[in-house]
Amino acid sequence: MDDLTARWRDAALAAGATDPAGVDRAGARLLAGWREPHRRYHTVDHLRAVLDVVDAYADSARRPDLVRLAAWCHDVVHDPRAGGDTNERASAELGDTLLTAAGLPAAAVTEVRRLVLLTAGHAVGPDDPDGALLCDADLAVLAAPPDGYDRYAAAIRREYAHVPEPDFRAGRAAVLRHLLGLPALYRLPEPHARWEDAARANLSRELARLG
Repeated sequence: MDDLTARWRDAALAAGATDPAGVDRAGARLLAGWREPHRRYHTVDHLRAVLDVVDAYADSARRPDLVRLAAWCHDVVHDPRAGGDTNERASAELGDTLLTAAGLPAAAVTEVRRLVLLTAGHAVGPDDPDGALLCDADLAVLAAPPDGYDRYAAAIRREYAHVPEPDFRAGRAAVLRHLLGLPALYRLPEPHARWEDAARANLSRELARLG
């Protein structure tokens, strides 16, 4: 069993899944999604990075096991040709199906679905530490050193290679403006203190390049 498979199994069983075989089937299906060949940024490397942040700040969450499951599900469906929140809704739906089949309690499945859907806009309420943890982890890459951020931005462009350059620039600029318009990119105190300024500098730099 590789480390990612073990991490999935541990999180699912900790969250109350009652069917170990179903847990294994769900993990295999999720990893197959994350390993689709068209992906350039939304790969197992991104999954691992998100899980690492969740683990690092797990004490801030009410149900870190459910945040881990949501991390696994949040980009499992990623079709660069889909618009709006289609991918997030499809990821939430697939997660719902897989977790239900693995015997996770219904309330836990509902909460994982809610968390996954938060990643569509990364807008989190003030009393939602679990949502804050997932969204902070998902956006952690934005605070990478400039060369790391540029590699991330280049990978995003490769995922959307089918989009003509003018259209990509306009769409990407809209995403960056949305992120910069959030009251805070990071909600948990330590990530906010460590990452907020660097992330905003990176986003502003990319936006300026886009014209």
